[in-house]
Amino acid sequence: MQFEKTETFLNLARSFAGECQAGMRYQMIAKLAMQENLKCLSDAIKTIAKNETLHATQFFNKLLEKGGSKENITLDAGYPFHAGTLAEGLSFAEKDENDEATDIYPKFAEIAEREGFKDVAALYRMVAEVERHHNEIFNYLAKAVKDGTLYKNDSPVIWVCSECGYMHVADEAWKVCPLCKANQGYVNLHLPFEGNRV
Repeated sequence: MQFEKTETFLNLARSFAGECQAGMRYQMIAKLAMQENLKCLSDAIKTIAKNETLHATQFFNKLLEKGGSKENITLDAGYPFHAGTLAEGLSFAEKDENDEATDIYPKFAEIAEREGFKDVAALYRMVAEVERHHNEIFNYLAKAVKDGTLYKNDSPVIWVCSECGYMHVADEAWKVCPLCKANQGYVNLHLPFEGNRV
């Protein structure tokens, strides 16, 4: 079967477009974080945006490998277009990542497998796993921003200033770094996952 006539062909094109859009949406959320002087949160979101851009590149490269360059691919697909506050943006991102991890990419993997593209199926499964982690991160961040607990913890942890490296053990980060006077938004984030920091 000619690759251009497969569902996998269109799914790769949809995935490329979707990941490009996700990367841009997350850049806009990162900008909202910076407007609130939350630099480390902004940096964490920018890292995820960079991940999405790399996913787009992987889908694009697989599309080129299998079908070559195309003048245009017409897609009939829905893509999220939502905006709001920082907390709302993080909640939207959490939902979008969940959809990719649990619904969209597993289905695309099954289709690719069925159509004989085991390498594409493996790519979708790997990306879905990353999106599952992104979902967990965005879920935590959305709740923490909404509840005002981004720089609070149930038990003492090491808070580190991303600017000067000052460290302090407490259940809440300082408002202003005692050493360099950077505001709280420059304190490294603690996430409830292995590695504990984005």
